Amino acid sequence: MSSRTPSGPSGRAVARHGWVQALATVLAGLVGMGAVAALGLWAAGAADLPDNAFPRVVTATVVTAVGGALELSGDAGEFADTDAGLTVIPLSVTLTGALVIARGFLRPLRHRAVTGAPELAGWAGRIAVLWLLALLGLSFAARQTFEVSLGEGVLSDLGDLFGVTPRVGFTTDVPLTVLFGLLWLAGVLVLALLVSRGAPLPGRLLRPQTSVRPAAYAMVALLLAYVVVGAVVALVVAGTRGHPADTFAVLLLGLPNLAWLALTIGLGASWDGRVEGPFGLPMPHVLDEVLRTPDVSTLDLRTLTEHDGRWWWLLAVAAVLVLAAGFVLASRSPAGTPAWLHAVRLGVALALTVLMIGLVGRISAHYGLSVLGIGDLGGGLSGQVFLRPRLRGAVGLALLWGLVAGFLGALLARWAGRRGGRAPAGP
Repeated sequence: MSSRTPSGPSGRAVARHGWVQALATVLAGLVGMGAVAALGLWAAGAADLPDNAFPRVVTATVVTAVGGALELSGDAGEFADTDAGLTVIPLSVTLTGALVIARGFLRPLRHRAVTGAPELAGWAGRIAVLWLLALLGLSFAARQTFEVSLGEGVLSDLGDLFGVTPRVGFTTDVPLTVLFGLLWLAGVLVLALLVSRGAPLPGRLLRPQTSVRPAAYAMVALLLAYVVVGAVVALVVAGTRGHPADTFAVLLLGLPNLAWLALTIGLGASWDGRVEGPFGLPMPHVLDEVLRTPDVSTLDLRTLTEHDGRWWWLLAVAAVLVLAAGFVLASRSPAGTPAWLHAVRLGVALALTVLMIGLVGRISAHYGLSVLGIGDLGGGLSGQVFLRPRLRGAVGLALLWGLVAGFLGALLARWAGRRGGRAPAGP
């Protein structure tokens, strides 16, 4: 099937983007996310889960990756009580799906200068309808229940005495999953149009694109640069310090979680968190040390460098990459744009980016089991992990960093333009 066909008396080529292309885009995104989730969970040892639960756990991981809501439930009988909760987004899976779907969405539209709003809405609508059906299928497939061992000691004796067999499981909140999954898709498609230079927009949006597209592209480039740097560091760690399976599990499930956390900390942001019980964060050991305290701990540059002075590199990496983002923004903006305007655009864009990281990078998990009121304080059967940002301070610091880096990046782009014999990006 040809990807283009003439339309109208002018013979202008119009990309073909029907249901077959939409289905290919959705399936490619699901396969990509499923493959990354399966490999990551396999590296983490989830393939050994009982009752052939591995496929359903993979499905649940894909659901959470697109913003879906899982509900944890427990059943320990008449004499026992369970309590569990989990909030985390595996951003490696999320990023894979976003990149694959964005590419499939843009592919039929390339080599076009302008497109009509009805045509663009129709193409996005086809993908959305098929994505909705996929979300429903994933939601009903992501259901599983597991038995929980009581271990040894008092809890085990009480369990044997009263016939307690605790079980914990997960189901999907279908309405919330559909809602957030569609919002996620809308965000991916809109961002794809904003970032790609070759993506056509309706005529009325051509003027705003000159201010929005360079900033959006610079932020996506910044986030991807952090992911690449994080991947290189992780591979070096896997090759030199052992435990490659654990490292690859983190790479395939939560690399952006770590990389973008490092971005915010490098900018000076602070996170509150705590690690309690047998659970831990899928992160470098130093983070677990900082957060495993009796009270809520602060995670920032100061607390990290108190454990290992080398973490000051986060500040240097942030300075270099954010300045590079300012240069990219200025280089892709129209000539003659004032430097102060570049600064404002990068400041706003970086503040919104850090806000997004703060919202999607939160971690919260807890589990507790008691038999006749005994158990929450021992036996290794209860625990809590959480990590949340101080958003106001983080967004404010990002705005300040963006203003400075945007201004310096504009000056650097003007200097580079003069050296290369091109028109400067702005005064």
